[in-house]
Amino acid sequence: MMEMTYEQALLYLESTGKFGINLGLKRIEKMLELMGNPERCYNTVHITGTNGKGSTTAITAAILQASGIKTGMYTSPHLIEYTERIVIDGHPITQQEFGRIVAYTKQFIEQMVTEGWEHPTEFEILTAAAFHCFAVAGVEYAVIEVGLGGLLDSTNVILPQVSVITNVTLEHTDRCGTTVTEIAGHKAGIIKSGIPVVTAAVGPALEVIRSRAAAENAPLFVMDSDFSGERLAGENGLQQVTVRTKLYGDNADLPLTLAGRHQAANCTVAVMAVKILARKDRRITDEAIARGVAGAVWPGRFELFIGQPVIIIDGAHNAAGAQALRQTLDEVYSGRRITFVLGILQDKDISGITNTLIRPDDEVITVAPLSVRAADPRELAAAITASRIEAASTVEGAISKAADWAGQTGVICICGSLYLVGTARNIILSRQTTVPRV
Repeated sequence: MMEMTYEQALLYLESTGKFGINLGLKRIEKMLELMGNPERCYNTVHITGTNGKGSTTAITAAILQASGIKTGMYTSPHLIEYTERIVIDGHPITQQEFGRIVAYTKQFIEQMVTEGWEHPTEFEILTAAAFHCFAVAGVEYAVIEVGLGGLLDSTNVILPQVSVITNVTLEHTDRCGTTVTEIAGHKAGIIKSGIPVVTAAVGPALEVIRSRAAAENAPLFVMDSDFSGERLAGENGLQQVTVRTKLYGDNADLPLTLAGRHQAANCTVAVMAVKILARKDRRITDEAIARGVAGAVWPGRFELFIGQPVIIIDGAHNAAGAQALRQTLDEVYSGRRITFVLGILQDKDISGITNTLIRPDDEVITVAPLSVRAADPRELAAAITASRIEAASTVEGAISKAADWAGQTGVICICGSLYLVGTARNIILSRQTTVPRV
């Protein structure tokens, strides 16, 4: 087998970008078959949803790890490095390991293409490589976040112990449908025969999920019906969550460092999912759940850097995410002036995001995220009403300008795109004047 360095692996993956997003399971199924179906070597939890699926994945994995279970976690996209997508026991794999698993996977892709199959997409390659990596590492559980939708997503080849659908709002309307009902159909596609389902979905989306679960004879656990969460908010977004369930008892006063009501809801969903797993695995105790929740981190989601000024980075990239971010800002920093550094991709709901997020007395510096799909910062600035608006040419320049505007008592919020958040996080961590909250 040919070896690859990390840089060679990235170049190879970049070369597969021409195959775009090509939904379907045939290619990934064939690839995994040739690889010996590594995804069958461990238990899995499958998580989808419009918002919150990444946070829910991180909390679930943290609880399993705190239970003494060797745990893998697969998420997307990454903020800074591809290695962040594949995590074992809380640590991203090394660049050397990333190069090795991509090189290993490539040989089976070449075999597929020789046999006349379509070339897999970048996400399919990464998914297969992650599944292989977890098998080689000997993980007992892997918590798998859906990439896009659910039904036709590359991750939908696993047979999980529990399926999770956090919530459903409009997203990816070019691929998953133009209504919440149609999108819910894609999310509900991860439901498997007889496998328990946990969801916080409401309204028409819940009815679609309920119907699919009934058709698959899958036990359904619905938030605010079969289980619920109560939160007690503290300073700087710290909070405690009490999860109550009808069947599996309560978990009181769980300390959660992820800020906002939406994160309390994500925590509640994750705890419900692991309480289902605990029926078969005695290592998942109430004490382990508390340790896992307390230790859960999810970079780039209302991540707070203490300094003067305070800096928050958040990957809110749709209207629902913007609403959750604004709600949390109003709760944690009521009365404080907010200076936004905002970058949005042009194929996102720009008006929905900005109208939800920006208030007339806010300050906004627009900038282009590092993506070919970035919206023009000058056009974005022209579409916003705020007390002060300026377009910046670089992310670093935007952060410096925001620091000047905010002064020592203001609050800087960097948001709009995970591509922007990843770049900004790298810049902030390279400076010594701010430190992340721990």
